[in-house]
Formats: sequence, structure tokens, C-alpha cells
Amino acid sequence: MLMSIAKTIVMPRDRIVGPTSDGPEEERFNYALRPQRFAQYVGQESLIRKLNIAVQAARSRKEPVDHVLLHGPPGLGKTTLAHVIANEVGAQVHVTNGPALTKGADLVGILTKLSFGDVLFIDEIHRLSAVVEEYLYPAMEDFKVDITLDQGAHARTMTIPIQPFTLVGATTRIGLLTGPMRGRFGISEHIEFYDPESLHQILKANAKLLKVEAEGPALWELARRSRGTPRIANRLLRRVRDFATVEGDGKVTLPITKSALELAAIDGQGLDDQDRQFLRTVIEVYGGGPVGIEAVAATMGEERDTLEDVIEPYLLQNAFVTRTRQGRRATKVAYEHLGLKWKPPQQQANGDGSLFDNANGAEGIGRGEEETREVAKNDRKDDRKPRGTR
Repeated sequence: MLMSIAKTIVMPRDRIVGPTSDGPEEERFNYALRPQRFAQYVGQESLIRKLNIAVQAARSRKEPVDHVLLHGPPGLGKTTLAHVIANEVGAQVHVTNGPALTKGADLVGILTKLSFGDVLFIDEIHRLSAVVEEYLYPAMEDFKVDITLDQGAHARTMTIPIQPFTLVGATTRIGLLTGPMRGRFGISEHIEFYDPESLHQILKANAKLLKVEAEGPALWELARRSRGTPRIANRLLRRVRDFATVEGDGKVTLPITKSALELAAIDGQGLDDQDRQFLRTVIEVYGGGPVGIEAVAATMGEERDTLEDVIEPYLLQNAFVTRTRQGRRATKVAYEHLGLKWKPPQQQANGDGSLFDNANGAEGIGRGEEETREVAKNDRKDDRKPRGTR
């Protein structure tokens, strides 16, 4: 008897509030809405001032801008800033990404085509291979690349000079960058999440560019639910615009906005179904935690990397969950947001236990050390008591 075995493949879900890009179509749409100059940029005031000073100083000396490393969550404008820097110095920007540069020849081909002062933008620069990084080091410092010709006894190195340029690297995980690579950037800045006021200004300007009639309260509602990310704000604006065209008269009002976001299952805190499922899993299945991320991923049927890179960052930032030595734990904010009764963790109510308490059912591990510390603690208390007292 023949039996067919079906392999289940978990397909990635389309998240409206996901910070990553949905593809080339969304990139083209966002490019049309990007600011072209520092004066048009909304938010990140401290960062913009630093970059503006560096650009003006380099332009006055007729030199290329120092290499810039931008790190932070996706969707906050790292690519936009690379284009703005190129526009401010009147240079051309060349865009690539780390995974696309698999060989040193790929990078050399790009570097030799650069003109004086051009901007080379490498997205996800932490994913560059070690071989490509070795080609990039002399290019960043001495503006030259070394190419090895032939092999074996006939091998020789040829040095090719290149035009001075500005490298703008973007990464969402700066911890994966090697030390030598980080040290070669003259400017390293972190991009923060945007506040609702800045997002409201961005939405107001983009609504005019899209020729969408939108009320102020509706844009404020979108700004509050955009998770501090302009890319998500623009995506929600497009979804609400479509909803207003079909279900209304084309005008984006507050009732239309709330109805559209309710249809998309995005609540007042910007959480979607996956975020709430994560919180309910920790609370209802594992009693609020602590619970390991592997257990949560298995219960939800998701990959661990998906939870850590896509869902957890926003929940951690807004104190819905916390990370402890024992695992993830839901906070009182998460209980209140889901309308559940707050139950303090048993370990917190009874005092902090040791690292090995309630771990895999192991009992007695480390108990001897705890008893020794408790005895020593009591001895110190007895030494402090005056004589003649109990």
C-alpha cells in the first residue's frame, strides 16, 4: 500500500504593521514620498543636525563626506538618508545590499565606476562575506582595491586606484558587524523610532502628495497606530485611502480610518493578530511566563527568528513583555491590554529564586549553596545584635 507523505510548509504572513518592505512596488511608492533635502526631513532632529554639519563641512573643503554607518530597526529611513546625503553634495547614489555582493569582483566592478564624491549605499551591510569585506577595507581607507591575478607561482597583485567616495552602510543588527568594519566608519548613528507628532507631519505631507483629502484627527489616529515607523504609516495611509474610496466618498475621516484599521485587526496600540497571539500564548498557555522562546514558537507554529526579529522588538519596546533569565514574561500592561485579570508571577510574589528554580523539574540543584548563603546571612545578623537580646 502506497502512502503519500505531505510536508507542511509554513508560509510567511503578510503583516500590514510589519517594518520590512513588501517589495519593489512599495519601494517605488515610498521613493516618490521621500524627502530630497535635510530641510524637508521630519523627525530625527539630532541626527539630521549632525549629518548636515558633516555634509556642509565636507562640501566647503571640496572633499567627500566621511563614511556613515546608520543602524536601527527597519523602516525608519536609512535608505532615504543615503539619498538625501547624495543630493546635498550633488553626487550620484549607487544602491546595493550585502547578500548581493557574493564575490570580491562584484564589489570591484561597482567601486571602479564611482565618480568623485559619489555615495555607495550598502543595505544590510552586516551580511557581507569576509572576502568582500577584505576588498572594502583598502577602498574605504586608501581609495584603492587590490586584485590578485593568476594563481600559484604566477600569482601577482595589481592595485587599482578608485575615486574618493562616501560609503553609507545600513544595518538592523550592528552587533553582527565585525570590529574592523565598524572602526572604519567616521560617523556611526542610531536611528530612533518616531514620535506621533513627527509621524503626523509625515502623513500630512504625504497625503498632499497623494492628493488625498484627509482630516487631522484621522491622520493623528494613523500616527498613533503606526508603531513609530514611517514605512508602516505610509502603508496604513494607502490602505485607508483604498477603504475610503470603496466604502466612503474618498475622504479620509476618523470613522473611516477606525473602520479600516478594525478591518485590518490593528488595535489602538498598533498590535495586530500575531502580536496579540504571542501575548495570549504567554499568558493563557504558560501562565504569564517565564517561558522560553522556543516553546512559544512551537505553540504558535512560527519560527524562532520570526518571533525574535519581527514580533518581539515592538512588544519589548512598549513593555508588553520582558526578558528574564528564565525566559519571556508578560507584564501587567499586556494583561490590561487584552482585558485579562493581572496575576503577579509566583516567583515575584514569593521573592526572587535562584537561577535553577523550577527549571526542567530539577530539584535540589544549587540548594546547598543557597543554604550556605542563608546561614552566613543569619550569622551576620546575629553579630549585629547587641548582647543580651534575642
